Amino acid sequence: MALPVRQQLLTWGIATAVFLLLLWLLGDVLLPFIVGSAIAYFLDPVADRLQRAGFSRVGATVTISLAALLIAVLLVLAVIPTLVEQLTGLINAAPQIAARLQAFLTERFPEINDSTSTIRQTLSQIAQGIQAKGGQLAETLLSSAMSLVSAVIFIVVVPVVAFYMLLDWDHMVDRIDALLPRDHAPVIRRLGREINAVLAGFVRGQLSVCLLLGSFYSLALMLAGLQFGLVVGAIAGAITFIPYVGSLVGGSLAIGLALFQFWGDWVSIGLIAAIFAVGQFIEGNVLTPKLVGNSVGLHPVWLLFALSAFGSLFGFVGMLVAVPVAASIGVFARFGIAQYQSSLLYRGLAGHNDPAPEDDVQE
Repeated sequence: MALPVRQQLLTWGIATAVFLLLLWLLGDVLLPFIVGSAIAYFLDPVADRLQRAGFSRVGATVTISLAALLIAVLLVLAVIPTLVEQLTGLINAAPQIAARLQAFLTERFPEINDSTSTIRQTLSQIAQGIQAKGGQLAETLLSSAMSLVSAVIFIVVVPVVAFYMLLDWDHMVDRIDALLPRDHAPVIRRLGREINAVLAGFVRGQLSVCLLLGSFYSLALMLAGLQFGLVVGAIAGAITFIPYVGSLVGGSLAIGLALFQFWGDWVSIGLIAAIFAVGQFIEGNVLTPKLVGNSVGLHPVWLLFALSAFGSLFGFVGMLVAVPVAASIGVFARFGIAQYQSSLLYRGLAGHNDPAPEDDVQE
């Protein structure tokens, strides 16, 4: 006999509260384990394909680990030094860029020189605000930055966790399946498959879009001669998973730098703008439909809300778990709506012999 609905709701509510409490209390400790688990989840289909090709699970895991190590070494030797160099150069060039911006504005808008003008006062207030926030940001970064030991632990723990999670992934799934309540196991399995489909479509697909789009932007901007093109492309690609933000931030940063570097050379400035226009066309018409798909079920507004809410409550760890939690809530919400539409509360006594809405769709 199944437990009463009220007791089931109480049990699952307590479990959810414990999960959120642990996430809040142990966020920094859980970070490398969450990252390692995410990497294992991302690579599990690759391991399954290698197994179907004749590899054992151990052989597939070792092969993937060696390939990941080779890629990491190539990045460290070829890409990361250039990225760090350009990022440092961009930070060092910030005062010069600000001075040129001030000179440009002064030349185009002479009234800025008048200390009583509204524009001058507004710019002064904005500058003071940015300076104050910049000081707070620097203080926050210094106070919350990882110590060397923590960084080393993170770098060591993540690959180890990812290796063992990938090695035992199928076994862990079977163990979890064996612990499911027998009365609800079929429904939970179906919901789990739907959540996995959403995450596979969004997380794996969106990460692939970020990598491909970031590589395109970086290579194209560097070939176009834009200074700090690698950094701008990496930033634009990294935040592409946030709807519209990646293109807006990356495009604004690239065009702004192009205006200072190529002022008067409108062909070069237009080329930089065209690169982002082409990137957006490729993302919207090729990459996202092919890699993410249209049936993911994560609306951009819902995703933005989840990222903002979990980031505000639980910090960076919250942002990492925001997408899986948002996907799960979306699946549960659709399941609840389907249950409601098939209930007497929705259909009423007059329609209890009518076919359910799902049956109508199938017919």
